[in-house]
Amino acid sequence: MTKSIVMTEKAPAALGSYSQGVKAGNLIFTSGQLPLNGSGELVAEVEGATRQALDNIKAILEAAGSSLANVVKTVVYLRDINDFAAMNAVYRTYFPHDPPARSALQAGRLPRDAVLEIEAVALAE
Repeated sequence: MTKSIVMTEKAPAALGSYSQGVKAGNLIFTSGQLPLNGSGELVAEVEGATRQALDNIKAILEAAGSSLANVVKTVVYLRDINDFAAMNAVYRTYFPHDPPARSALQAGRLPRDAVLEIEAVALAE
């Protein structure tokens, strides 16, 4: 199995020692995506944050030659589990049919005090 690093300027650069994504065999793993927009600003409200984090994941998957349609698993870390319904309302617009498996949990604290972070595993095309 081969491993390659996935990088794109269409998603935020890593804030630490990690890659935006890694392609291993027929799978693509994204690092957790904070809701950082193109200018590096953190989107603070949960609906916009969900859109931004998923748009970042979409950009990484597209850089790897895949798409959101190939996502098989996501993990959503929420600063406040009471934001679940608001996050889920936006999330379902990105995966309207046959959504991937998902875990969602409240995290003690996220980098940059973000309201959420989302990571994904997808099939390579």
